[in-house]
Order: sequence, then structure tokens, then C-alpha cells
Amino acid sequence: MVFKIKGIAIDIDGTITFKDRSLNCKTVEAIRKLQIPVVLATGNISCYARTTAKLIGVSDIVICENGGVVRFEYDGDDIVLGDVVECLRAAEYLRNFFEVELLDSEYRKSEVCLRRKFELEEGREALKKGGFDKIRLIDSGFAYHIVDARVSKGKALEYISKELGLNVKEFAAIGDSENDIDLLETAGIGIAVANADLKLKEMADIVTSKKDGEGVIEALEFLGLI
Repeated sequence: MVFKIKGIAIDIDGTITFKDRSLNCKTVEAIRKLQIPVVLATGNISCYARTTAKLIGVSDIVICENGGVVRFEYDGDDIVLGDVVECLRAAEYLRNFFEVELLDSEYRKSEVCLRRKFELEEGREALKKGGFDKIRLIDSGFAYHIVDARVSKGKALEYISKELGLNVKEFAAIGDSENDIDLLETAGIGIAVANADLKLKEMADIVTSKKDGEGVIEALEFLGLI
């Protein structure tokens, strides 16, 4: 059952940005019109997410590191939901087979981010053979992420919705990548923009006809939010 939309979760890179990761200013103008909580959900780090939220002018509620970290206030604390220890061990294991380059390692608290220097499925197979069943290797479209299998953007949205006193099905979610699948599945309505991964499009309730930020505007209009 889908309830009246009382909140919205939106991915950042590839969703409200262009392919080069520059911000679509028309989309920013549209998002600022929303009268409901806006949660930015990203695979990126906390300082990136909260700064983006502040510059856009939405609520300071953000999902970071693919659900491994959430925060409710710009000057508040990171709430860490994932365990980085096993992720670091998995990254070291992958060095036995591939060239591994860590990204933002000094800032990440719940996961490990890697430059996309090997085939995703080969990496997953190596980790499977190594017995790493407590982590997942996912692709955000910009990097690979080794994440705690117990966390996801969707589970983080459930956590946030409870704190806000809302049913998670009262949220709509918009995204573009594989790491948004559980976010769209968890929300009441899941929307993929036109440039989204095929897997995301296949499970989304709605696929927009326009790409990235223009697709977000299309989705907000369809939902009657602007």
C-alpha cells in the first residue's frame, strides 16, 4: 500500500547532477519548493553529503556511505550503522588479485571505497571464494564500495523514517544506480531517472523520460510535489 508522500529520498551523483557530477541548478530550484522532508542519499562521505544539503537548502538529513552513516543536523554527529573492520579486511584480500586503490579512506567510517580498476563480478567472485559473506561489493557508477552487508540506503531510510515518526512507505525515492535498488524497494514509490542502470529501471515503479536532474523534476511534477 502506498500512502500520501510525506518525505522524499534523492540520490546525488547521477541523479541531481549531470554526468560530470556538476549540480543541475534547475533541479535545485525545484527541490527547494518541496514542503516535505528531503533526505539526500549517497555513497559519498558525510562532509560531502551535508555540505551538498546545505548548499541546496534542504533539510540537513542525509544518508551517507550507502547507508552506513546517517546524520540529522549539519553540526550534529554522524550516526554510524556499519562496521568498517571487515570491509578493510576484504579490501586487503582483494590486493592478492587486483590493483586496489582506496578513495577517501581517511574520512569513511563504515565502508571502503575503491577506484573501479577491476571487473565488478570478478571482485565479487574473489570475495565469495575468500569467505567474505558479511560484506557486499557494490557499484555506485562512480566507484566500488565494500559495505557491511547489514546496512543499505533502504535500511538507513527506515531508521530515519522512524526517527521522524513517519512510515517509510510514506517516502518516495529517486535514484540512478545499482546502490539505489534497496532504497527504491523500501520507499512507497521508487523512481529511476532515464540514465539509470538497467537493474534499477527493471524494479522501479516509475522510470522518467528525462535524464538526471531533469528526470528528478519530471518525477516531482508527476508526484504533484511541485
